[in-house]
Amino acid sequence: MAKPILLSVDDDSDVLRAIERDLRSHYGAEYRVMGSDSPNGALDLLKQLKVRNDNVALLLADQRMPGMDGVNFLQEATHIYPEAKRALLTAYADTSAAISAINQANINYFFLKPWDPPTEKLYPQLDDLLDDWQASYRPTFEGIRVLGTRWSPKSYELRDFLARNHVPYQWIDVELSANDPETKRLLEALGPEVANLPVVLFPDGTKLLESVPADVAQKVGLRTRAQSSFYDLAIVGGGPAGLAAAVYGASEGLHTVMIERQAPGGQAGMSSRIENYLGFPVGLSGADLARRAVVQAQRFGVEILSPQEVVGVRTEASYRIIKLVDGNEISCHALMIATGVQWRRLEAPGIDRLQGAGVYYGGGATEALACKDEIVYVVGGANSAGKAAMNFAKYAERVVILVRGDSLSSTMSQYLIDQIKEMPNIQIWAHASLMEAHGETHLEEVSILCSDTNKVERVPASAMFIFIGALPRTDWLAGCVERDERGFILTGPDLIRDGQRPKGWVLERDPFLLETNIPGIFAVGDVRHGSVKRVASGVGEGSVAVQFIHQYLSKV
Repeated sequence: MAKPILLSVDDDSDVLRAIERDLRSHYGAEYRVMGSDSPNGALDLLKQLKVRNDNVALLLADQRMPGMDGVNFLQEATHIYPEAKRALLTAYADTSAAISAINQANINYFFLKPWDPPTEKLYPQLDDLLDDWQASYRPTFEGIRVLGTRWSPKSYELRDFLARNHVPYQWIDVELSANDPETKRLLEALGPEVANLPVVLFPDGTKLLESVPADVAQKVGLRTRAQSSFYDLAIVGGGPAGLAAAVYGASEGLHTVMIERQAPGGQAGMSSRIENYLGFPVGLSGADLARRAVVQAQRFGVEILSPQEVVGVRTEASYRIIKLVDGNEISCHALMIATGVQWRRLEAPGIDRLQGAGVYYGGGATEALACKDEIVYVVGGANSAGKAAMNFAKYAERVVILVRGDSLSSTMSQYLIDQIKEMPNIQIWAHASLMEAHGETHLEEVSILCSDTNKVERVPASAMFIFIGALPRTDWLAGCVERDERGFILTGPDLIRDGQRPKGWVLERDPFLLETNIPGIFAVGDVRHGSVKRVASGVGEGSVAVQFIHQYLSKV
């Protein structure tokens, strides 16, 4: 935790050094001592400290300074740090001015120069002031702060990125907090830069304006470039299947790299609650599962590149070479594709325009608290939709689940259906389809078609979360890896047609169970044709595939 600051201001360098020396010798263990030889420079410094979210406990200024005397400086500084204790350094001739300042400018104390010995003429009085300050002191948040607005798609993307990558941050909605005095002071310290939202403030005082996840990733130390050009095993995708493969591969001695486009955990990492995963009788969040798996993988030496995207693959003899979006390439002997799926787009007027501003795909865990006392719509009837509805119901006034069928029974696990029935603020609208999203700068209303009556009803809505099935993101494999008509990757027995191995297959054996039409390239989890869309099955496939990889590598 950063120490609170004692700031002294004096244009006389000898006096400034002396007061800093005495402050540091007595208070250095608990406070940081800083100094400035200019009142205007000190005000600029205070603005920088405000942006860094530092605490200032004491402002000690000399009365006679050119351009701005001590009283005026302390009055100006009060606008930036109103809780800091304020004291003057004065000569005997200025005693009357100091007393007047105490009465009229809310200055807490004045000290006569010279203050020797400080044990009698400085420390006792400062002890009282600092004890009084400590009584109401509340440590400020020490970490990344994000300033933006709720309805900004860029702000949402940034918050979602930080949350999914387990980077602690503080969210400051500059519109919602417009009347908060501390937020006002922060915005004033930022000045014109506050127009470049979202703004990310780091503890070291640096700022990123109009921030995007890639810039923030680099600043917080997330790795996006590989440390080596060759690996035994490269895994594309960081969901449960990819993470399981990384843990098992690295723990069994394979030099392993995992490349994830957004954040480790995949779609499962966005789940508010996973209750049917073996070994966790009270359930756990997807974020917690992802965090544990990442720590486990790193413990075994897995190199994780995130956020980073693979855009192509090719083969050269026994090498499998993947091309990254930044133009770099990584080669490996075995390649595993575990990219999972992405939410299918909902085709309706207004959806694309309002995405990130009230319309969201997936769990939207970062938005749940913002939906307090609002009306939320969940589109879809699978488990992911049910888990999201349960999470939003903790905060929202009402959650409405829109399903095209008769009920949830054919698409959702019974335990979730039972939980939803027990929630009085969750409603299920059957035979309902979303027709249009309305709003200028953010979602305000939705039009819903009831197929029973063929009538469209327009109703108020603050937020809508879409879970209408998923499709793989495998275009980058075109012309190389065989896929079905929807883009899911074919593996093992699905590649054998009329007893014939896939075209171009040169080995004397059939493809392994989880192997594609290219020897040494494997596919696991939701991206694979015919897979069971469950976290446990993805983890199982990722771990089992490593055994096939060992068999493949033994012949390379």
